[in-house]
Amino acid sequence: MILAAVEKGDDESLIERCARKLVSLRIFPDEEGRMNRSIEESGGSILAVSQFTLAGSIRKGRRPSFENAEEPERARTLFDLFVRTLRSEGIHVETGEFGAMMIVSLENDGPVTFVLRLPE
Repeated sequence: MILAAVEKGDDESLIERCARKLVSLRIFPDEEGRMNRSIEESGGSILAVSQFTLAGSIRKGRRPSFENAEEPERARTLFDLFVRTLRSEGIHVETGEFGAMMIVSLENDGPVTFVLRLPE
């Protein structure tokens, strides 16, 4: 499962690089249990969920600020590009409905979670 947020300033190039980086990350176990395989090599698929709240900040006050989150229409365009890029790399990708309230369940097999932020 990938929870993805688009922030102000993100552009097409950054989104495509993120998608390609995710496809090539060696984060899945090999025969010895070591993180040594990419999603391609493991034969996995992706559930991509747009999650604007990841762009939120709780640095000041008691209410999260979402001023860094991209405007919905631009975010939708870039999220769609992200999904298309993953698919162009041969990965099966499922998504929900952008901007909709969804109930998503995640069963995590091991204590592995990554935050990916690429420099521009």
